[in-house]
Amino acid sequence: MSDTSKVQNSKLNTRLSINVNKIATLRNARGGSVPNVVLAAERIQSYGAEGITVHPRPDERHITYQDVRDLRPVVGCEFNIEGYPSESFIELVLEVKPEQVTLVPDPPDVLTSNAGWDTVKNEQFLREVLLRFAKAGIRTSLFMDTEETGIRAAALTGTDRIELYTEDFAIQHAKIGVDAAIPYARAATLAHTLGMGINAGHDLDLSNLRDFSNSVPFLDEVSIGHALISDSLYFGLSSTVAKYLACLE
Repeated sequence: MSDTSKVQNSKLNTRLSINVNKIATLRNARGGSVPNVVLAAERIQSYGAEGITVHPRPDERHITYQDVRDLRPVVGCEFNIEGYPSESFIELVLEVKPEQVTLVPDPPDVLTSNAGWDTVKNEQFLREVLLRFAKAGIRTSLFMDTEETGIRAAALTGTDRIELYTEDFAIQHAKIGVDAAIPYARAATLAHTLGMGINAGHDLDLSNLRDFSNSVPFLDEVSIGHALISDSLYFGLSSTVAKYLACLE
């Protein structure tokens, strides 16, 4: 019996938060307002998604700061804003007041997020930033790898949750299947023991999400963008949201 099959899956309901960055990327390729990010977010919510995620970057190559402001009035479920905590990003989050902010250690020129925080090195910096959000009543999360040292240090920053970076899981799942979730199950169990909630995201898709969800305990939320929006080109947006929700049942 694998380690993952021994793990008691103690989650009650894992929320699906959909990242709409790729919709903005398509819009920006031609300019104008088609496809419309706000309309897409409204439709996604009506199809059953329990969260909307955006990741504005300094060059605004997909989601713009104005998109974030425009989305706030129409997002009736959880609104999650991801990004590197530059002063401009911090000010945007404090202005918009989402339900959750997820801090990601990506420099301005990176194509996509590719590593979790070094919470040992950045503990004091993160503690100060997270306190600003906490005072505003915004739940906080840190993008993290699965190493025990980093997760223990994350707990010292005062973050409410961590978001496990799942690219390596996706790569290994294609090779070895469900056992690729073992380090994530261990990391989630440790984070829960230390009083933090657990989110996850990056390269989760229809081929691996069910195994991840069934194997990782205490999983509060998954954030999925690229794969889900890509799948919607084949299945349609409403059907695709339903397929991803079914993986979390």
